[in-house]
Amino acid sequence: QVQLVESGGGLVEPGGSLRLSCAASGSIFRINTMGWYRQATGKERELVASITSSGTPYYPDSVKDRFTISRGNAKNTVYLQMNSLKPDDTAVYYCHADFSSFRSWGQGIQVTVSS
Repeated sequence: QVQLVESGGGLVEPGGSLRLSCAASGSIFRINTMGWYRQATGKERELVASITSSGTPYYPDSVKDRFTISRGNAKNTVYLQMNSLKPDDTAVYYCHADFSSFRSWGQGIQVTVSS
């Protein structure tokens, strides 16, 4: 069994920054891609950023040049540095980790961008 625990969310003013962290623990063998999705109230869950085991990142246009994803040296942690935050970035952010045959999800963490 795999557990993903997110941290670092909260309330920030527009233009501010937050850094989300996600740590995987439990029956971990090889983690492939890790990443972040978000879901705003009344909207579908959308991909925010992902990073492969070799460190190749992917960002959709909505966050490109504002968000940076990275992985820890142990490869079982993933970080999301979010800069120039906008009210539209308000959502619950979910971490995921992909294994050979399944995807594991974190419980989600709230990010609110408001003045």
